[in-house]
Amino acid sequence: MLATPTLLRRFGCELIKSTVLSAHTSLRVLALGGEAFPSLAVLRSWRGEGNKTQIFNIYGITEVSSWATFYRIPEEVLNSPVKHESPVQLGSPLLETVVEVRDTNGSPVHEGTGQVFLGGENRVCFLDGETAVPPGTMRATGDFVTVKDGEMFFLGRKDSQIKRHGKRLNIELVRQVAEELHQVESCAVTWYNQEKLILFVVTKVDLVKDSIFKELRKRLPTHAFPDDMVLIDALPVTCHGKIDVSELNKIYLDYINSEPRNKIHGKEELWEKLQYLWKSILSLPGDPEDAWKVPEDSVFLDSGGDSLKSTWLLNEIEKLTGTSMPGLLELILSRSILEVYNHIVQTVFAQEDLKVGKGCAMKRKPSDTDPEEARGKPAQPALPFAHDSQANALIALSRGSQLLSLGTQGHLTNLGHCPSVCPPDFISQTGTQAPKDLSPPVPEEKLKKPSVSQEGKPAAGAETVLRERWRSDTGKCVDASPLLVIAAADPSSTTVYIGSHSHRVKAVDLYSGKTRWEQLLGDRIESSACVSKCGNFIVVGCYDGLVYVLRSKSGEKHWAFTTEDAVKSSPALDPTTGLIYVGSHDQHAYALDIYEKKCVWKLNCGGMIFASPCLSLRPHHLYCATLRGLLLAISPAAGSVVWKHCCGQPLFSSPRCCQRYVCVGCVDGSLLCFTHAGEQVWRFSAGGPVFSSPCIPASEREIFFGSHDCFLYCCSMEGHLQWKFETTARVYATPFAFSSQSCSSESLLAAASTDGKLWILESQSGKLRSVHALPGEVFSSPVVWESVLIIGCRNNYVYCLDLLCSDNQV
Repeated sequence: MLATPTLLRRFGCELIKSTVLSAHTSLRVLALGGEAFPSLAVLRSWRGEGNKTQIFNIYGITEVSSWATFYRIPEEVLNSPVKHESPVQLGSPLLETVVEVRDTNGSPVHEGTGQVFLGGENRVCFLDGETAVPPGTMRATGDFVTVKDGEMFFLGRKDSQIKRHGKRLNIELVRQVAEELHQVESCAVTWYNQEKLILFVVTKVDLVKDSIFKELRKRLPTHAFPDDMVLIDALPVTCHGKIDVSELNKIYLDYINSEPRNKIHGKEELWEKLQYLWKSILSLPGDPEDAWKVPEDSVFLDSGGDSLKSTWLLNEIEKLTGTSMPGLLELILSRSILEVYNHIVQTVFAQEDLKVGKGCAMKRKPSDTDPEEARGKPAQPALPFAHDSQANALIALSRGSQLLSLGTQGHLTNLGHCPSVCPPDFISQTGTQAPKDLSPPVPEEKLKKPSVSQEGKPAAGAETVLRERWRSDTGKCVDASPLLVIAAADPSSTTVYIGSHSHRVKAVDLYSGKTRWEQLLGDRIESSACVSKCGNFIVVGCYDGLVYVLRSKSGEKHWAFTTEDAVKSSPALDPTTGLIYVGSHDQHAYALDIYEKKCVWKLNCGGMIFASPCLSLRPHHLYCATLRGLLLAISPAAGSVVWKHCCGQPLFSSPRCCQRYVCVGCVDGSLLCFTHAGEQVWRFSAGGPVFSSPCIPASEREIFFGSHDCFLYCCSMEGHLQWKFETTARVYATPFAFSSQSCSSESLLAAASTDGKLWILESQSGKLRSVHALPGEVFSSPVVWESVLIIGCRNNYVYCLDLLCSDNQV
């Protein structure tokens, strides 16, 4: 009998064992070919006791008139109880058949992996209109094998070799492992739409999927675990007896279309099923009293999860609810199960808790209305101004000590991204002074061995006091970080721009806390705003997939650009061109001309973009980081990739660059440093995932960042630890280095931990100067200007705190 393995499986395991391969069968020879040969474990399960049928693995391709190699499975191997992990070898060439294994360069492979080539003087077929074939022609098979000790072991077809979750995977491995399960009669695996790994199973008995999934978890690596499983009555086959992959894809399409959009009925059921998924994916032991109970403060990564399992959990939740969950992956990786649950509730049950109508309603305080506008005169169009205009000069300050000055000294500078463009001591033409030096250089003789500090009382005689100046209610959690815009001509008009989960963006007077305007957008806002080149607009991303351009003076909508998924990346300005760069969860980076209201270019970055782009002026590079672990250097002019590096794990941290390097934090606990040419210089390992973005002060002597291990870190630009400070919770936010205006211009560092505590440290030593507790969790990053600190909190408020020395207390 000559058959494909799939055709033989259609008999069913019991019939094969009792009849086809029984002790009294009339079948003398069974030759299986045309597909991957079954594992020895499966063959043994098919054979009845006393069976003497000779079993052969035969291999070949149509281009050489079919069979080219054969291998007879020895009787002693079939009867041996020893488990064989490797597949059955392809065996020896038939007469006048030439078999070669070559690598990607065409060189022969004598040990290792390569593609099979077949030929021979008398093994010739004419293909696609050929009338002659040169002597010695070798046909590429598209089949890959491993050569070991002179034997070839089949790995799979070229199209079965995929890259999934950053790792190479042969989907044939998944089929072989699943087929060896005692519950499985036969199975097949497809790479559906090149994005989902689907397992199709014909079961021996009626059972639920969970039992098969449970067994697969024990046997498969995380990156090989199927996205979904479909139970079917029989595997579809082609007229040649092979698995019909196109028919399987149709079956899966019908399967997902027939699934109910929402399989849960009420929040209690959702909570129970979420806990079940959480524990089953993490393989956590059950509570004797409640097998699926999970503590509300349980964090996925802290419980043994990783980025691959988090993607798996996301897929399971989306299948459970029948709803896409933008933003949920970040919550799974960084927040507690209770916060994950609350996010799902908000998405699935869509509570109507906004009193303002749908759309972009805008509210302004009557007292803030411009007299001209109050009389009904139309607002003048906002256009780019001449940047030598002293009246329009401004400073924009954002998280991580990023300071951008516009319209000053006849050219544009960016201290945070390219300190070589201008001196660190910036004084505008009007005499308005920025922080004298965001972090003065540390004299070489003062450098000490790394120190480790713990949370405790501030050092005696050196206390800095944080006192609330004002708070502003946004209506919901504030995870975005503030943007401060300081007009050089009138520093007293400094404005704080910030968005929240309430769908609102607010403009607040820095000194009084008075709301200048509010604008309601289409969904929640976690993106931090940036200012336009002319200063007349602010730009912010939104969960509804739009990038909004709002007038900075009134909040009126100037333009909204549509991407194809949520925008949580904070936009970045190119001060040389005025273009705005932003990333989206649709995996694209965009360059936007907000004046012409058009997209200049878009680039697929190979993964969702949560992090904010970072611009370097020399060289002129735009750096983007993706949740698939890619760091890309992009040409801002052309929108093309200059270089890219795979970091192996998701990048939530935003890249930060200086004159020599670009740095980024990684979920695997690393801070990575690269040259602008893409060469990795060093990797520093923290004790937990790094979501915090690096803070590189103007001195470019050190880098500050936080980690989920509850520590704040200070590293030298050579990657050596200078000091670390232990806080009381995970550090998600980006630190801010600044010079104190009230404490003898000391170099300080402001940081926040997720339990709501604000920390003021000496930046050179890591010693604690002050700690202040906010009444809610904090994922927003602090920004400091002069002697005030601004930060968002999850209790719905934006806070402004005065920084005072202990001898200045009132």
